[in-house]
Amino acid sequence: MKHAYDVYAQACPTRVVLDRLADKWIVLILGLLGEQPMRFNQLRREIQGVSQKVLSQALKKLERDGLVHRQAFATVPVTVEYSITPLGRSLASTVSELARWAEANIESVIAAQQSYDAAELRRGES
Repeated sequence: MKHAYDVYAQACPTRVVLDRLADKWIVLILGLLGEQPMRFNQLRREIQGVSQKVLSQALKKLERDGLVHRQAFATVPVTVEYSITPLGRSLASTVSELARWAEANIESVIAAQQSYDAAELRRGES
């Protein structure tokens, strides 16, 4: 069965979604919001190493794509909470599985990298 979209076609708009998923910050944000709604600073504390600017940009992209909902509360200062949308939830389980795969297989990946690097070094010496 042929779909109307083909991610292998250069002009296919589905590549925008794939581009989002190639961003580690997007994967981490969706993983956390899949568990519970969170405020901006909560996300920033949980995702170590993300800058305020990058987090803000990523959340705006996710909101634009319909994957995350932003809600502002009239407090002083204004409180903003982010939650996952139904569309985002349909993706969050896949993204979380990717993160779990990375955690479960990192030692094998590191070992493979070290083996490759050692072989490259030996090839460079000959």
